[in-house]
Amino acid sequence: MLSIIINHYKSPEVLRLCLGYIKKNAPLDSEVIVSDSETVEKTQDMMHYDFPEIKFLPEIKNIGFAKSVNRGIINAHGEFFLIINADVVVPDKEAIPKMTAYMRENLDIGILGPKLLNINGESQPSCFRFYSPKTILARRTPFGKTPWGKRELKRFLYTGQTCVIHRSDLCICPKPADWLMGSALLVRRNAYEKVGPIDERYFMYMEDVDWCRSFWAKRWKVVYYPDSSFFHYHFQASKKKNAILDILTNKYARTHLTSAVKYFMKWGL
Repeated sequence: MLSIIINHYKSPEVLRLCLGYIKKNAPLDSEVIVSDSETVEKTQDMMHYDFPEIKFLPEIKNIGFAKSVNRGIINAHGEFFLIINADVVVPDKEAIPKMTAYMRENLDIGILGPKLLNINGESQPSCFRFYSPKTILARRTPFGKTPWGKRELKRFLYTGQTCVIHRSDLCICPKPADWLMGSALLVRRNAYEKVGPIDERYFMYMEDVDWCRSFWAKRWKVVYYPDSSFFHYHFQASKKKNAILDILTNKYARTHLTSAVKYFMKWGL
């Protein structure tokens, strides 16, 4: 059985869209769990009246991505966990079965991630090399415009490879990746039981990087799987180029940098 765990925060209409496609395109024997943070009345009513068959886990406070997903996993019974954010849409019936079949054929894979698409159908970066402090500088400051910064971004995004992962016309086969964006992950239960839950010291950002690194540390592969595509209505609330201004004015940027410090303290530079 497959457990689909949907992480949601105060966007009930987006969640409704996500659940509509899940009901239409997920395998029939799937269980669906919505782990909700800072639950609002509109979400509560929608789940009660429109989706009563779905397990709904409300929470008064915003508990963050890691705790929300971990709570969903605790309530799950499947052989695999498909973890998605509520802003992800599964567009066809073949996407999920192809992923679970590939996992069953490749028993050394702990996490498998689909190709993510923007609304316009363009491929969205979703798999990356591990961060270094230079990556943070290249993504958040003018250093990214220098030859050294551009080289670091190519390393981080895999764009310096013969197979450019983020170009669907150039990468058509599964590829190991250091880490995958946590917006959509298929996780093997018995690998999870050896690796453990997502580190809840991260409130938001870097928890997916950390978790994937923990899977690799336990010798479980993390693999990008472009044969299945999900749509992801992604909004980058923290990405700017003026690091000082970001820290002063953008709470998402501050959270990202705080999480990066925790990550480097845990894994080294």
